[in-house]
Amino acid sequence: MTAGETSRGLLELMRPVNVIAASVLTFIGAFVAGGVADYPLEVITAVAATGLAVGAGNAINDYFDREIDRINQPDRAIPRGAVSPRGALAFSLVLFAAAVVLAVTLPAPAVAIAAINLAALVAYTEFFKGLPGLGNALVAYLVGSTFLFGAAAVGDMGPAVILFVLSAIATVTREIIKDVEDLEGDREEGLNTLPIAIGARRALQVAAALLVAGVLASPIPYLLYFGVPYLLIVLPADAIMLYAAFESFEDPTAGQSHLKYGMFLAALAFIAGRAATAVPGSI
Repeated sequence: MTAGETSRGLLELMRPVNVIAASVLTFIGAFVAGGVADYPLEVITAVAATGLAVGAGNAINDYFDREIDRINQPDRAIPRGAVSPRGALAFSLVLFAAAVVLAVTLPAPAVAIAAINLAALVAYTEFFKGLPGLGNALVAYLVGSTFLFGAAAVGDMGPAVILFVLSAIATVTREIIKDVEDLEGDREEGLNTLPIAIGARRALQVAAALLVAGVLASPIPYLLYFGVPYLLIVLPADAIMLYAAFESFEDPTAGQSHLKYGMFLAALAFIAGRAATAVPGSI
């Protein structure tokens, strides 16, 4: 492999789209908390730490998942030989170290969230991924906690707590659907994911039920914090996510992809709600 191919492989290990998405979610958490203008350095630090940690988590996930990926994702960097397993592990450790250096400069609540998340990222693939429902719940926590991390970096986690809960519900739904999509490779590797443990259709029913509960709870921020702009965006987001959940019974790949779009639209609803209720100079 050439140096250029290895560099591309290392970049692929990080999953740049996921890194950007998680960084944006951290920024949204800070924005919803109303601290972007008052604490710009803390926001930048939190966003950068999130991106590095997510990249590290993705890299170490590919390291532990390299045998499964030979079946499910043979074009990924390690299975196709662009990056060696040892190289992927070393790269993830460097990224983790950089994330820690940044995170420890933030307020104590943000440091606590970062410490928990870094441990969870390392433990996920090795200890939790193959446990029915627990691996899904851990991923859901990690995604939702990016909002909490951004809010904790600027001091006020109030509205972000609800955003965390709703995001976690949508994420666990998507993770269950993805497990249905990856059923063959996971069974070959001997994992005991939720679809393997209880059957694909029943797992999809659990996912749909969780999402319905999240959709029913989605008006709460409108009642407690935000006005009509939030509601005008979150309702279409709810519709997309409900459609995606039920689409997954026929096409899990399309369902989990469409669910992701609904989740980002729901995050946009929080931005619109916060912007509409902010007084000048408070964001």
